[in-house]
Amino acid sequence: MSTVGLYVDVGRDHARETALEIARIFRAHGDEVVLCNGGAASFEGTIPGGRMDGLPLVVTVGGDGTLLRAARDAVRSGTPLLGVNTGRLGFLTEFDAGDPEIERLPEAFARGLVIERRLALQAEHRGRRYFALNDVVVRKGGISRLVPFALCLDDEQAAHIPADGICVATPTGSTAYFLSAGGAIIAPGVEAIGVVPLLPHTLFSRPLVVPARSRVTIGCDSEIAQAHLECDGDVLAEVAPGETVEITRHPEDVLFARVRPLRFFERLEEKLRWGISIKQQVR
Repeated sequence: MSTVGLYVDVGRDHARETALEIARIFRAHGDEVVLCNGGAASFEGTIPGGRMDGLPLVVTVGGDGTLLRAARDAVRSGTPLLGVNTGRLGFLTEFDAGDPEIERLPEAFARGLVIERRLALQAEHRGRRYFALNDVVVRKGGISRLVPFALCLDDEQAAHIPADGICVATPTGSTAYFLSAGGAIIAPGVEAIGVVPLLPHTLFSRPLVVPARSRVTIGCDSEIAQAHLECDGDVLAEVAPGETVEITRHPEDVLFARVRPLRFFERLEEKLRWGISIKQQVR
């Protein structure tokens, strides 16, 4: 008997209902189930609370945002994550809610799941360190004017860009905000990170793909305008004029658990309509 964790978007009815069904499936197989992110009261005692440390698997139930939040805890404990999507896109998750394969998940877990390693980022600012699985963004605050941002790679100054901000993304995050900002898609197994300016006021700014070992430093060169430090979409700190944010690879990878190896380009076609004509109907 094993103990499996759930990390649930407890604020959404569909996620809670799906989590209860997953708990039933694992318990029928003889496994115990605990809720790893609080909110156990919303399940009225049907799923007890527990810790993620030491668990062989945590199933996230929600959207991609739920999986990203779970990754902040999982990276510390080395716990593999398997996502079940009850949100809109579900690009990072393994299953959509209602997939008949979820019923067979305990058997796949008992046989052994495929473990996929995803590199993550660490942003350092004012002596504090922040985790990001998708991306780190340094963006101007609530002003309409452009802000000059300095960009350094390792010890070399790479650019001085008047822009709305700069986004640094992992391969995992290259299909998220980085992609919408004009960045390249980076396959999950590539040991690299991407850098792209946000709405730059220049005709010749291009995205960069640099080695994962690189140290990326972003400076807010404005004398008056503050910027925000965002990790995976959450604003975590204010960057004052003249301050910098240093971004490096996180010392630990995030572990994704899958029933079978990811077919990345099939996922691009399914979720982002890669290579599909806009005239073709969505399946």
